[in-house]
Amino acid sequence: MGKVRQGIVITGASSGLGREMARQFAAMGRDLALCARRTDRLDALKSELELAYPAIRVYVRALDVNDHEQVFAVFNGFRQDFGGTIDRVIVNAGMGKGASVGTGHFEANKQTAITNFVSALAQCEAALAIFRAQNAGHLVTISSVSAVRGFRRALTVYAATKAALTSLSEGMRVDLLGTPITVTTVHPGFIRSEINGQVEKMPFIVDTETGCRAMVRAIEKEGANVYVPAWPWALVQGLLRCLPLSQLRRFS
Repeated sequence: MGKVRQGIVITGASSGLGREMARQFAAMGRDLALCARRTDRLDALKSELELAYPAIRVYVRALDVNDHEQVFAVFNGFRQDFGGTIDRVIVNAGMGKGASVGTGHFEANKQTAITNFVSALAQCEAALAIFRAQNAGHLVTISSVSAVRGFRRALTVYAATKAALTSLSEGMRVDLLGTPITVTTVHPGFIRSEINGQVEKMPFIVDTETGCRAMVRAIEKEGANVYVPAWPWALVQGLLRCLPLSQLRRFS
């Protein structure tokens, strides 16, 4: 396990995995900088965390990650809030709209592609600019087990963006070898959240709190590529890589 990362930025923190990670890091005594589009939810979360953990600092800022100039402004604002140093950035904001390619849903697929990859790149650029300037930091990208293969229907573009994010993260990791800056890519399996709330049946799904507990534990260890919860997803991801296409259809 690496050093304690006290000041943590989490994007997409108003709901789902981002909100629950914020709660769990707050319980560990970490200071938080939380951003999302829905500021009413951010304000409510800030009040909740400050009441439960009065020793921590919680800052909130509105951010639409698809406004790429705003990404840089918000991250730099958080750096000032923390007194000049950010210890960890968790690139969590994302979406799961989409449908089979060629079925008339290009706008939804495009929106997912931009949000999950181009806007993730903007967040990584902003974070690493700060980390390079301070010569320290931990960048965390939230990918998905779906990154290991292509999937059909609503997962086609989503999985492609996560594969791209995993590859981007590895490239940054190579680029930063030998520096005090680390990059961790977390690949969650099926964790119940708002993004999949309408899906009734998903294999091995766990609730948000359980899933995020595994994510936070993995983030704290600062490994390179991690699959969570480790059981069964560390095994399943290996099996997915070998499945014929006819079997892969069952996962989507």
